[in-house]
Amino acid sequence: MEEGFRQVWGVKVFPTIYEVELFREKGFARRKCKACGRSFWSLNPEAEYCGDQPCVAYSFIGKPPASKPLSLQEAREKFLSFLERHGHRRIAKYPVVARWRDDVYLVGASIYDFQPWVTEGIIPPPANPLAISQPCVRFTDIDLVGKSGRHLTGFEMMAHHAFNSPKQHVYWNHETVEYCFKFFTEELGVNPEKVSFVEDMWSGGGNAGEDFEVVIDGIEVATLVFMHYKTVNGELKPLENMTVDTGYGLERIVWLTRGSPTIYDAIFQPAIGKLLQMAGVKPPSGELLAEISRLAGVMSARGEKGLKKLRASVAEKFGMSTEKLEASLKPLEMVYSTADFSRTLVFMLGDGVVPSNAEAGYLARLLIRKILRNLDGLGLEVPLSEILDLQLKEVSKDYPEYMEKAEAIFEMAKIEEERYRETLKRGEAIVKRLTSEVKAKGLSQLPSEALLKLYDSHGLTPDYVAQLAEKAGLKIEVPDDFYSRIAELHQEAGREEEKLPIPPEVEEAVSKLKPTRLLYYEEPDLREFEAEAVYISQGFLVLDRTAFYAEGGGQVSDVGVVKWDGGKAEVSWAYKVGNVIVHVVKDCLPPVGVKVKGVVNWDRRRSLMSHHTATHIIIGAARRLLGEHVWQHGALKEAEKARLDITHYARLSDEQVERLEELANRVVMQNIPVEVSWLPREEAEARYGFTIYQGGVVPGRRLRIVKIGDWDVEACGGTHCCSTGEVGPIKIVRTERIQDGVERIIFTAGISAVREFRRDALRLKSLSSITGSPLEDLERSVRTLLEEVKAARKEALRLRSRLARQTAQSLIAQARKVEAVRLSSCRLEEAAVEDLIAVAYEVSKLAPDLVAVMLGVREGDVRLVVVAGDEAAKAGVHAGRLASTLASKAGGSGGGKLTLGQGGSLKPELAEKALAQAEEEVKSQLKR
Repeated sequence: MEEGFRQVWGVKVFPTIYEVELFREKGFARRKCKACGRSFWSLNPEAEYCGDQPCVAYSFIGKPPASKPLSLQEAREKFLSFLERHGHRRIAKYPVVARWRDDVYLVGASIYDFQPWVTEGIIPPPANPLAISQPCVRFTDIDLVGKSGRHLTGFEMMAHHAFNSPKQHVYWNHETVEYCFKFFTEELGVNPEKVSFVEDMWSGGGNAGEDFEVVIDGIEVATLVFMHYKTVNGELKPLENMTVDTGYGLERIVWLTRGSPTIYDAIFQPAIGKLLQMAGVKPPSGELLAEISRLAGVMSARGEKGLKKLRASVAEKFGMSTEKLEASLKPLEMVYSTADFSRTLVFMLGDGVVPSNAEAGYLARLLIRKILRNLDGLGLEVPLSEILDLQLKEVSKDYPEYMEKAEAIFEMAKIEEERYRETLKRGEAIVKRLTSEVKAKGLSQLPSEALLKLYDSHGLTPDYVAQLAEKAGLKIEVPDDFYSRIAELHQEAGREEEKLPIPPEVEEAVSKLKPTRLLYYEEPDLREFEAEAVYISQGFLVLDRTAFYAEGGGQVSDVGVVKWDGGKAEVSWAYKVGNVIVHVVKDCLPPVGVKVKGVVNWDRRRSLMSHHTATHIIIGAARRLLGEHVWQHGALKEAEKARLDITHYARLSDEQVERLEELANRVVMQNIPVEVSWLPREEAEARYGFTIYQGGVVPGRRLRIVKIGDWDVEACGGTHCCSTGEVGPIKIVRTERIQDGVERIIFTAGISAVREFRRDALRLKSLSSITGSPLEDLERSVRTLLEEVKAARKEALRLRSRLARQTAQSLIAQARKVEAVRLSSCRLEEAAVEDLIAVAYEVSKLAPDLVAVMLGVREGDVRLVVVAGDEAAKAGVHAGRLASTLASKAGGSGGGKLTLGQGGSLKPELAEKALAQAEEEVKSQLKR
């Protein structure tokens, strides 16, 4: 190994990063931990351990090392004010939903706010250096929340960041460590000898670097990362820009200053107090809870087995049985985890997550259902909204914008609670069917994979499944990290690579060409243009410039023709490969170097422009009408129609659709200018916020911003009208629920909408003619007709039932004895299968020992129905098997259940012969 370096993860690491001026000035000594072997820096001359868990236990519980206890608000303000005094600019928090990224759904650390655009030097930071307190969400340790004394799903990561580039050095390791040391010793009053800096390596969000874990009295309170690597396919690559990435745990710091038994007691009052009061729970002694927290880290208690070992140790120390300890802890653990989950939900739902069965919505639903199971376990019949309100009031003290979203948060909670109760009702049948299948295979235990599938597909929690499975005589073992596994399946956003219908060799060749000049941006109304052919192959054409819009952003491609001397070809599509536009051309191709004239199909383009601008208008209307939780989930703009998928927790009502359509058309009538501009990404975000990413994350340093007055503003690469008035009328054709939490709005605009209105008018005119009613009386006439049809169906049903009863009586009268049963068969003309089943129903009621075999013939279609009464079935007759056998003899197929079988596709010439063999087949079944 080269001198001066050491290998970490196969990368040369500079040990000098760990050698900072503060350590030399203050006399810190570098030591090696006797337990874990990691190097650490400390002023304590007697320090033998790094101070982190599991090497040492918490020593701050009951003996806080800070000069005074702090609340969340006080600790946050103290940190941010301290950094402001030291040259940092305080910036506002980002949403917990990472709209600016396409690789993750939720913000898991403060550095996520600046990845990848700032950390990779694509855009400048909002301030440099800066200070922030960023709410974060992580599901990694969800199974330990409420049980370990310290784990959370939601937390605030306070941080100071400095972004160093070749052109600007802000600060690096020396200043970072100094700020940290001063904050804990001078601002919080911690004894300097208690502060340890443990050397380590950190990776997250696509970046990595050497770091210090800052530990005080056993608890890690901060991480100081010197980020100068990028992770690419699991490997570390050096970055040109070097980022100071720090993370100070707000909740942990508050816990440190208060020294309470658990982190939950330190940060979740008064929510915990209210929950304990509502549930009538008396918590165990603080001393006992403190011991659990102290030992949880030392014993590395992870999963149910680790927790059982921990509880056994605590129970022994306090002279009680493990069972008694667990019984006393369980209600409190439910209260603790409910307090955490509900606060996390306030951030998630308030920042626009809609509970669903996919993406971040899945994670929100996971938390909701865990809270509801807790409430059931505590015996609390309290609406979920009331529980969320406890934390909403607390969160809103610091972030009042969440109180403005209370109505939407509570409505989502109400709907989710109703769905959960419905899930439990359906769940019993699902679990019963699964346990039967497992037992049929000779297994005595329900596989853990089945548990994961039951939750992932049906939302059935493992404790609920366990209750039902144990009743069925099956053992069940819930994985220790069950919910962590579930969450892991849904935490990262899957980036699907778009597969273009272009041969790889063509794609590789055009990627080396100069960027195509995009005339459709320069002159949006350009219908004809001249260009030069620069590449041709296999029906693909590249021009040096083009007015043909390439498919992208949910908008389909332009089409048209290209002409040149001696030739003409149809352009059937256009795709974008990097910065090059590839035209799909039918027939012949122009030679390379030839000047061509392109002609865009303007009627189609004009319709696409109307549909794209209408999409922006409708999303603006939806957010105003339904709430700010509405985000675009997908869109497609075609020439004849368009669709917009939005996140929303309920089906759109007819009234909402009507109001949505009216709002959109009012915007059209206002003839608002549609302004298009190019802005640096950081300026666009600062000016308009993250709603510019309604259509998804747009790559690049500069963004094309499409702004419709104060109605809507988005980063968008599509073609648009110059004003809303040019869009023309907007008509919502229908809405659909395409998946849980996503509504699809299918609409038309402009001339396409006019055609749709005309089609509706023709349909109404046709109905008017059919009913013989004038248009103004059409609704009344249709209602009258429907009532008449309903009455006729009721009468037909009565007559069918009467006829079925008569037919059944006839069958019974002509039945003949076949051993222990009676058999009757017949052929019924003009009888549909539902008629035969009605007869079968009557037969089974009137003659339980009868086997009836019926052929129904209608319009050349021959169907078979076999019914076996309960007594006939007990004697050995299986109607489904009998139907299968007879149908097969008649050239068809059939099957069914014990008492009812059916057959179809019978050949008329074989059906009667098959019917005649019924008695022989019944005897055969009775002998088995």
